Amino acid sequence: MTTASGPAPSPDVALVLGPGGPVGAAWLLGLANGLRRAGVDLARADLIVGTSAGAIAAGALTSGRDLDGLAELPPGERLGDPSAMPRALAIMNTPGADPRDSLRRVGALAREVTAMPAEQHAAAMERTLGTRAWPDANLLVTAVDVEAGRPVVWTRDSGVPLHVAVASSSAAPGAVRPVPIDGREYIDGAFGGGSNVHLAEGAGTLILIEPIGHLMPGPDGGADLRVRPDAGSVEAYGPDLGDRTRWTAVYREGLRQAADLAEPLAAPLR
Repeated sequence: MTTASGPAPSPDVALVLGPGGPVGAAWLLGLANGLRRAGVDLARADLIVGTSAGAIAAGALTSGRDLDGLAELPPGERLGDPSAMPRALAIMNTPGADPRDSLRRVGALAREVTAMPAEQHAAAMERTLGTRAWPDANLLVTAVDVEAGRPVVWTRDSGVPLHVAVASSSAAPGAVRPVPIDGREYIDGAFGGGSNVHLAEGAGTLILIEPIGHLMPGPDGGADLRVRPDAGSVEAYGPDLGDRTRWTAVYREGLRQAADLAEPLAAPLR
């Protein structure tokens, strides 16, 4: 197994798709589909970085998936421990803690709590992406190696099937058990660096799309264009980013919001 440390130097246009749980994935997919209908294809970016929900959307749109087919989420039981994510965030926010030790502790928590089996999650990702194969696009998918306590970046040269890489990137503690790959375990890439904007450093134009940008009012990471859910989308989200019953409503809000974004995104992605 090999991993890449970052993108090729200085892409002209980089697209970073951030985390946001199942609800955020629905918004991203609806947004990408609405833009595609308007003639703006996010997959045209020279570099695409996907983390968690962003990895799901990035994998689907770069693989040429029919995004209309993802407007409704197949029914499925929600498994897991809703208390795990607040506990994991508390670990990560412990003052003075060593970052690698914190990631190991979050990994240990993810192993202990009730959650969807990794194999079941990977199978769901394969259905969502419609493939196991990496696209030709310059796609980076982030995750966290819980034993080493460090972020990793999967690429098509890593030897890991796309659906497994995306499963590892979106394996949130309390929702999905750590995903095993070549004898090691991996969890949600957001724990290694949020939206992981640093992987797009040096891009001529940086487009940052953050499904939970309304909850993260801090620095924009140097983005030339930063896209967040608008008021209508946020209302559709509801209070729980893991609420799968809101998928279709949130997808439709992303589809609607795309109309306001097609013009500013058209120039860099033409």
